[in-house]
Amino acid sequence: MKEQLRIGCHLSSSAGYLAMGEEAVSIGADTFAFFTRNPRGGKAKELNHKDIEDFLAFAKKHRIAKLVAHAPYTLNPCAAKDTLRTFARETMADDLKRLETTPGNFYNFHPGSHVGQGVQTGIELCAALLNFVLKPSQHTTVLIETMSGKGTEIGRTFQEIAAILERVELQDHVGVCLDTCHIWDGGYDIVAHLDDVIAEFDDIIGLDRLKAIHLNDSMNPRSSHKDRHARIGEGVIGLDALTAVINHPVLCRLPFILETPNDNDGYAKEISLLRKRWNPQD
Repeated sequence: MKEQLRIGCHLSSSAGYLAMGEEAVSIGADTFAFFTRNPRGGKAKELNHKDIEDFLAFAKKHRIAKLVAHAPYTLNPCAAKDTLRTFARETMADDLKRLETTPGNFYNFHPGSHVGQGVQTGIELCAALLNFVLKPSQHTTVLIETMSGKGTEIGRTFQEIAAILERVELQDHVGVCLDTCHIWDGGYDIVAHLDDVIAEFDDIIGLDRLKAIHLNDSMNPRSSHKDRHARIGEGVIGLDALTAVINHPVLCRLPFILETPNDNDGYAKEISLLRKRWNPQD
């Protein structure tokens, strides 16, 4: 089968794995993301092992690429309150245990906000959480997402991401998910200087750490630190720049996840548009 762009979007997990797989295929996707539980927090639904078994067979038949599960937004690894850090530890540990039923995929999370404790404290607390939840036997790779830098977020620079990673004990269990809107809003010029941004990422973090990309346009000018996603080609990053991202020789084989403000019809159009523009020069 001819190689193609690996691309998908966020889907609702409420109907189960098989339904998500069928929905992804129906809109032309061959990967997808989903929240492990309500994105605002709460208890995860009971696992349906028959549904998971059916999905794994479906995924193999339809060549669905690695999935990118997403932690709830309320998870803050570097919160100031002990209770909130405990919630983050318990939630992530439970999510990783559940994801062992679909082994070999990714689990993406926001590194959190230090809420006035300082960046260094935030980095230390985030790394401590990872060292608590990661297990040598697990089959899920945990991805730290690049952030836009709003408020007291950590992970707004490649240096901050690298500082977290270097403190993790189980190095082969962690990686990075790069969000195009976030790094643009964070100050990285992927429109005029994509090669330079990728080279900087490689120098500071290492391209071997980059496992997935959230492909989003942005409503904001560069360095705004606001994090407001736009549909592909309708924001200030623009279609040409995002086309360059998917075709870049060191990025083009990664799974791309759309987090644009769309319904499924909109996602199907974006996926079709980007597939037509996928022509990596490597």
